[in-house]
Amino acid sequence: MAQWQKVLKLEQCLQIRVRHLYMHRFPLEVRRCLSDWVEAQDWELAAADEATARTHFHTLLLKLDELVKESLYNSRTLTGPDFSLLQDHLLVQFERSPLDMASRLSECLRGEKLVLDSCEISKQCSPTVTEETQTDLDNKVIQLRNQTQEVVSQIVKSVNLAALIVQTLVSVDLPRWKHKQKMSCVGSPVCTGLERLEKWFSGVAQTLLQIVQQLKKLEEQSRPQISPKLQQINCSTEALLTELMDNALVVEKQPVMYNQTHRPLVLRTNVQFNVKLRFLVNLPILQHGCLIKAEFDEGVEEIKTIQGFRQFQFTSKNTKVMNVSKESGGLVAEWDMSIAEMKSKRKRSNECSIRVTEELHIIKFSTDLQIAGLKCKAETSSLPLVVVSTTSQGPSAWASVLWSNLCPPQDMTLSLFLDPPPLSWDQLSQALSWQFISAGDRELNEDQLNELKLKIVDNQEELVSWSKFSNQKEGPWIWISGILDLIEKRLKNLWRDGCIMGFVSKDNARELLKKKLSGNFLLRFSESNREGAITFSWSEHTKNGVTIHAIDPFTIDELAKESLPDIIKTYRTKRNSNNPLIYLYPDQPKDDAFKRYYSSPSESKKPVIPYLKRIRVCEVDCPTPSSSSPIDIEMDLSPDFTDVPPSPQTDDCNSLLCGLSNKSLQKLQLLQNSTSSLGPHLSTTSPPSSKNYTGFT
Repeated sequence: MAQWQKVLKLEQCLQIRVRHLYMHRFPLEVRRCLSDWVEAQDWELAAADEATARTHFHTLLLKLDELVKESLYNSRTLTGPDFSLLQDHLLVQFERSPLDMASRLSECLRGEKLVLDSCEISKQCSPTVTEETQTDLDNKVIQLRNQTQEVVSQIVKSVNLAALIVQTLVSVDLPRWKHKQKMSCVGSPVCTGLERLEKWFSGVAQTLLQIVQQLKKLEEQSRPQISPKLQQINCSTEALLTELMDNALVVEKQPVMYNQTHRPLVLRTNVQFNVKLRFLVNLPILQHGCLIKAEFDEGVEEIKTIQGFRQFQFTSKNTKVMNVSKESGGLVAEWDMSIAEMKSKRKRSNECSIRVTEELHIIKFSTDLQIAGLKCKAETSSLPLVVVSTTSQGPSAWASVLWSNLCPPQDMTLSLFLDPPPLSWDQLSQALSWQFISAGDRELNEDQLNELKLKIVDNQEELVSWSKFSNQKEGPWIWISGILDLIEKRLKNLWRDGCIMGFVSKDNARELLKKKLSGNFLLRFSESNREGAITFSWSEHTKNGVTIHAIDPFTIDELAKESLPDIIKTYRTKRNSNNPLIYLYPDQPKDDAFKRYYSSPSESKKPVIPYLKRIRVCEVDCPTPSSSSPIDIEMDLSPDFTDVPPSPQTDDCNSLLCGLSNKSLQKLQLLQNSTSSLGPHLSTTSPPSSKNYTGFT
């Protein structure tokens, strides 16, 4: 017989007890009308699993829909229960917390069973107490005590298992996730999702809360001898719950400015940045009223000890209430903030021990919580960040963030750059490769890393010092940063698709190209331009041997006027009206590599921008020119002039100009301005540069 049918056969006083079970907890009419369906579900399982609870909740609403239609069909809308009203009540009460509904129904059904069981026991008892029944009662009391001790023993096992899980979560899994996030901040393509951690934290917290509730009930019903043991178990359980809560607050998204999303932890004064917090214990009891407070450099000793260490304060609201995210379902607090430098009596001097871009700061976050009678204070902090006041400080600040995130945890302090530890090439090379993934969706290959290694590493231990890497005048970082900027703004597609060889020395480029057919070319980054520039080199076979040509590099500003693919498409030399660029190294036809990037016909109808004056530098590998033969330096003309035959007088003059000194060039300029006998072409172009080109740049 169904449980509800048995309840209906109980005496009136017992039915009142059942009615009280549902009062203010769950609509009794729903229990009565859907009794078979309610009893067929595993509500204890649903109370422990949100997905199951939500499924049961939606099924319940559908069942009520059917009852509404049935009552309309049978004209019982006035005499029967108002199922529409019951639907509305359930939506308001449990839509956001189906677990609560499952828990309540589970408890009510257990209460029904207890009432039924007590009724069965009373029926079995005889009206008169005999010795046999007394003995039976003694045995049952002993059995009850034994069962209680078994329950306590099972709870102890559960608490011990929970202790192992909490230790693993707090000491292993959470630090592992924080390390992944630390690496992802400097470009590592790792997954930093919090879904699994949140599931584990929430599941353990919910179990511990249930154990606390069970212990309280057992303590009320247990013998005096058992109570001290229960209290001890309860203290251990509460300590585990407190430890879990104290470590559940994490920075899901580190502070980042909107215009520098791939470079977090570099903030600029009076510019908004975004930060996102998440609480890993996501339970209905905590989904309202958790207030997060942010404090800048709270308790940082470096402010007092380092001369000139700057101080900052928030210029926007520094508190936020946590809410359930519509996107992830997590318990989060996300808001925009900004900071400003505080006026200090201790002015920063040029003799300060660290640069502005080497100052490390943190933002601390905290919240006070109360759960199951326990008071908890969850705290966390951002990764070390750098604050700048101008855009030009950005590259140096990012170098500091890179270095601090790559340093071992034992070396990490906010005064790190007072005595920065070196990094191994393995650490640094991986991080540098990540920068190119962030800027252009492609990492550095082994050959490119080896080229960079030759410029950065100068010792057998393969260690890189901070002073060498970050030197603003001669350090490799400023050069690399300029190239990253060039890729991100002008060359992202070409870099992503592997069209750019990039880091290859002039000697290696010569060796690669001289083995190829005429017109084979490659794209490489300039080694001399500190702001980031790109050039191309190509091979030309003549009866005298192989000549390797290169041109002055293109800067980011020049590529803003004309794209590199269009330059390659229309490139001409003065001596030959045909495009010398035929195959992208190693053997890919030029149009196959660049056709997709050429400007469309509609774009080509725009006003013609004057062609960039470009000096082509020729390097001859075989044969070597004689000492009396000057290196051939030519001035590329705009497309409007490429079809005009070169003037012999102009060629002669250009050849002679290469051997003149700066002073002689100035004299020749004066002479050129006073006569036109040298031909029209020299007068339409800029005078040759006095820069001494040695071939590749």
